[in-house]
Amino acid sequence: MLLGKKRKLGRMIDEITIGEKLSLTEKIEDKDLLLYLGLTDDANPLYIQHDYASQTPFEKPIVPSIMLTGMITSAISKYLPGPGSHILSQEIEFLKPVYHYGTIEFLFEVIDVKSEEHIVVISVIGTNEKKETVINGKIKVCPPHRLEEIHGRALDNF
Repeated sequence: MLLGKKRKLGRMIDEITIGEKLSLTEKIEDKDLLLYLGLTDDANPLYIQHDYASQTPFEKPIVPSIMLTGMITSAISKYLPGPGSHILSQEIEFLKPVYHYGTIEFLFEVIDVKSEEHIVVISVIGTNEKKETVINGKIKVCPPHRLEEIHGRALDNF
Protein backbone atom coordinates (compact mmCIF):
# COMPACT_ATOMS: atom_id res chain seq x y z
CA MET A 1 0.00 0.00 0.00
CA LEU A 2 1.25 3.51 -0.80
CA LEU A 3 -0.27 5.42 2.13
CA GLY A 4 2.22 7.83 3.60
CA LYS A 5 4.86 7.07 0.96
CA LYS A 6 6.24 9.81 -1.26
CA ARG A 7 4.93 9.69 -4.81
CA LYS A 8 6.73 11.24 -7.73
CA LEU A 9 4.27 13.59 -9.41
CA GLY A 10 4.57 15.54 -12.62
CA ARG A 11 4.74 19.30 -12.73
CA MET A 12 2.00 21.47 -11.31
CA ILE A 13 0.18 23.99 -13.49
CA ASP A 14 2.17 26.94 -12.14
CA GLU A 15 5.41 25.19 -13.20
CA ILE A 16 4.39 24.83 -16.86
CA THR A 17 4.88 27.56 -19.47
CA ILE A 18 3.71 28.09 -23.04
CA GLY A 19 6.37 27.06 -25.53
CA GLU A 20 7.81 24.13 -23.55
CA LYS A 21 8.65 21.20 -25.81
CA LEU A 22 9.27 17.50 -25.47
CA SER A 23 10.72 15.31 -28.21
CA LEU A 24 10.27 11.55 -28.02
CA THR A 25 11.17 8.81 -30.49
CA GLU A 26 9.31 5.49 -30.61
CA LYS A 27 10.21 2.49 -32.77
CA ILE A 28 7.37 0.10 -33.57
CA GLU A 29 8.54 -3.45 -32.83
CA ASP A 30 6.79 -6.80 -33.33
CA LYS A 31 6.57 -7.33 -29.57
CA ASP A 32 4.66 -4.03 -29.14
CA LEU A 33 2.17 -4.89 -31.89
CA LEU A 34 1.62 -8.43 -30.62
CA LEU A 35 1.12 -7.21 -27.07
CA TYR A 36 -1.41 -4.58 -28.18
CA LEU A 37 -3.29 -6.99 -30.45
CA GLY A 38 -3.30 -9.67 -27.74
CA LEU A 39 -4.60 -7.31 -25.06
CA THR A 40 -7.36 -5.91 -27.25
CA ASP A 41 -8.20 -9.14 -29.08
CA ASP A 42 -8.09 -7.05 -32.26
CA ALA A 43 -7.69 -9.35 -35.27
CA ASN A 44 -8.05 -6.72 -38.01
CA PRO A 45 -6.25 -8.25 -41.01
CA LEU A 46 -4.99 -4.78 -41.98
CA TYR A 47 -2.79 -4.87 -38.87
CA ILE A 48 -1.37 -8.38 -39.10
CA GLN A 49 -1.90 -10.12 -42.44
CA HIS A 50 0.65 -9.25 -45.10
CA ASP A 51 -1.31 -11.02 -47.86
CA TYR A 52 -4.46 -9.02 -47.11
CA ALA A 53 -2.69 -5.66 -46.56
CA SER A 54 -0.74 -6.06 -49.82
CA GLN A 55 -4.05 -5.85 -51.72
CA THR A 56 -5.10 -2.58 -50.06
CA PRO A 57 -3.95 0.97 -50.84
CA PHE A 58 -1.65 0.68 -47.78
CA GLU A 59 0.28 -2.18 -49.47
CA LYS A 60 1.51 -3.60 -46.16
CA PRO A 61 0.28 -3.97 -42.56
CA ILE A 62 -0.17 -0.74 -40.62
CA VAL A 63 0.02 0.14 -36.94
CA PRO A 64 -3.41 0.61 -35.27
CA SER A 65 -4.24 4.28 -34.72
CA ILE A 66 -5.29 3.61 -31.13
CA MET A 67 -1.86 2.11 -30.41
CA LEU A 68 -0.26 5.37 -31.60
CA THR A 69 -2.73 7.25 -29.39
CA GLY A 70 -1.50 5.12 -26.50
CA MET A 71 2.06 6.27 -27.14
CA ILE A 72 0.90 9.88 -27.00
CA THR A 73 -1.07 9.29 -23.79
CA SER A 74 1.89 7.54 -22.22
CA ALA A 75 4.17 10.51 -22.96
CA ILE A 76 1.65 12.85 -21.28
CA SER A 77 1.47 10.56 -18.23
CA LYS A 78 5.22 10.06 -17.96
CA TYR A 79 6.75 13.38 -19.00
CA LEU A 80 4.59 16.39 -19.85
CA PRO A 81 3.08 17.24 -17.37
CA GLY A 82 3.85 13.77 -15.97
CA PRO A 83 2.52 11.42 -13.29
CA GLY A 84 -0.79 12.50 -11.77
CA SER A 85 -2.02 14.24 -14.94
CA HIS A 86 -5.26 13.36 -16.70
CA ILE A 87 -6.26 13.80 -20.36
CA LEU A 88 -9.58 15.63 -20.67
CA SER A 89 -9.93 15.61 -24.46
CA GLN A 90 -7.94 14.91 -27.58
CA GLU A 91 -8.20 15.73 -31.26
CA ILE A 92 -5.80 13.57 -33.25
CA GLU A 93 -5.50 13.22 -37.01
CA PHE A 94 -3.66 10.28 -38.55
CA LEU A 95 -2.52 11.87 -41.79
CA LYS A 96 -0.54 8.93 -43.17
CA PRO A 97 -0.24 5.29 -42.15
CA VAL A 98 2.50 4.14 -39.82
CA TYR A 99 4.00 0.82 -40.82
CA HIS A 100 5.45 -2.04 -38.82
CA TYR A 101 9.08 -1.42 -37.82
CA GLY A 102 8.58 2.31 -38.39
CA THR A 103 10.05 5.00 -36.19
CA ILE A 104 7.93 7.93 -35.11
CA GLU A 105 9.38 11.12 -33.68
CA PHE A 106 6.82 12.91 -31.54
CA LEU A 107 7.10 16.61 -30.78
CA PHE A 108 4.91 17.85 -27.94
CA GLU A 109 4.53 21.58 -27.27
CA VAL A 110 2.57 23.43 -24.61
CA ILE A 111 0.42 25.90 -26.56
CA ASP A 112 -1.84 27.20 -23.76
CA VAL A 113 -1.96 27.26 -19.97
CA LYS A 114 -5.36 27.99 -18.42
CA SER A 115 -4.55 28.33 -14.74
CA GLU A 116 -8.10 29.20 -13.65
CA GLU A 117 -9.47 26.05 -15.29
CA HIS A 118 -6.44 23.93 -14.32
CA ILE A 119 -5.91 22.95 -17.98
CA VAL A 120 -2.84 22.75 -20.19
CA VAL A 121 -3.24 22.43 -23.97
CA ILE A 122 -0.50 20.48 -25.73
CA SER A 123 0.01 20.07 -29.46
CA VAL A 124 1.56 16.89 -30.83
CA ILE A 125 3.13 16.25 -34.21
CA GLY A 126 4.43 12.84 -35.24
CA THR A 127 6.86 12.40 -38.13
CA ASN A 128 8.12 9.20 -39.71
CA GLU A 129 11.62 8.27 -40.92
CA LYS A 130 11.02 10.18 -44.17
CA LYS A 131 10.25 13.33 -42.15
CA GLU A 132 6.61 13.16 -43.26
CA THR A 133 3.98 14.33 -40.78
CA VAL A 134 1.86 11.29 -39.94
CA ILE A 135 0.12 12.51 -36.77
CA ASN A 136 -1.20 15.94 -35.82
CA GLY A 137 -3.15 16.62 -32.67
CA LYS A 138 -4.13 18.74 -29.72
CA ILE A 139 -4.64 17.43 -26.19
CA LYS A 140 -6.27 19.12 -23.19
CA VAL A 141 -4.65 17.93 -19.99
CA CYS A 142 -5.37 18.43 -16.30
CA PRO A 143 -1.92 18.50 -14.64
CA PRO A 144 -1.41 16.96 -11.20
CA HIS A 145 -3.00 18.73 -8.26
CA ARG A 146 -1.07 19.71 -5.16
CA LEU A 147 -1.58 17.10 -2.49
CA GLU A 148 -2.45 17.73 1.11
CA GLU A 149 -0.20 16.30 3.76
CA ILE A 150 -1.34 12.83 4.82
CA HIS A 151 -3.26 13.10 8.08
CA GLY A 152 -6.52 11.84 9.53
CA ARG A 153 -8.75 14.06 7.37
CA ALA A 154 -7.03 12.96 4.15
CA LEU A 155 -8.14 9.38 4.81
CA ASP A 156 -11.88 10.15 5.16
CA ASN A 157 -12.71 8.45 1.84
CA PHE A 158 -11.15 5.10 2.82
